[in-house]
Amino acid sequence: MTEYLAEKRELINEQLKLYVRDYTTPGRLQDAMLYSIDAGGKRLRPILLLATAKAFGAAEEKAVAVACSLEMIHTYSLIHDDLPAMDDDDVRRGLPTNHRRFDEATAILAGDALLTLSSQIIVEDVHLTDKEKVYLVRELSKASGPKGMVEGQMMDMLSEDKQISITELEHIHKNKTGQLLRFSIIAGAFLGNASETSLVEMKKMGNALGLIFQIQDDILDVTGDAEVMGKPIGSDEGNNKSTYPSLLGLEGAKSQKEQYLMTAQEALANAGVDQTVLSELIDYLSSRDH
Repeated sequence: MTEYLAEKRELINEQLKLYVRDYTTPGRLQDAMLYSIDAGGKRLRPILLLATAKAFGAAEEKAVAVACSLEMIHTYSLIHDDLPAMDDDDVRRGLPTNHRRFDEATAILAGDALLTLSSQIIVEDVHLTDKEKVYLVRELSKASGPKGMVEGQMMDMLSEDKQISITELEHIHKNKTGQLLRFSIIAGAFLGNASETSLVEMKKMGNALGLIFQIQDDILDVTGDAEVMGKPIGSDEGNNKSTYPSLLGLEGAKSQKEQYLMTAQEALANAGVDQTVLSELIDYLSSRDH
């Protein structure tokens, strides 16, 4: 799994830099975009998309642009999340956040540029049909927009300094974290011409995966190693955020994660792709240390 992740991460990293250099003008804006791209990251969302597409028989070249588009959305969201008006973070992936390295205005524009470029590279990808382009841009816009990731971020901000229920917490994270992870699964299955029945199962898997990812994030904020994670731990408690460990206790959060893990693996089996790298990726996401 480590070798697979490293190989696909390198592919995504190189393609992301190529897209940014090809579609922008050298200068401060390009530098700021590349700074956050070059900061690295696990690239789990695009890797999940590539793995799902492969599981359903799609050629990798058909999925690469969509995978990079998805990672551009994720990177833009991190740049904006770190801003003083949002989470006000100084460190991301072991480096100064974009607005600390440059300035707030440049960071905002770098995020804006990655957001808008994400649709362009799908629309101009020669490996996709017009029908595929429309579906993918629509679904990615929905996942990242006002009833998706952005709504989740808004709800998360409004919930600070408040005691919320586990149902409300799950609703926040199904949008804030889960929507892009869910898109990675749905887009990959779509590119592999998955049947309607399989798509339904993969949507279940994607929903469960988003919650697995967030619960593990919350657990790591309590038990993780700041040096390994590349950011301080305990920030959720410091910001008075409701989390799975704060609402359920650490062991309760782990138990909840295991329930979603079973749901995800069962959905994979029902879709007929449980004997693929996807199963290993789910386990990896559930037990990751950063």
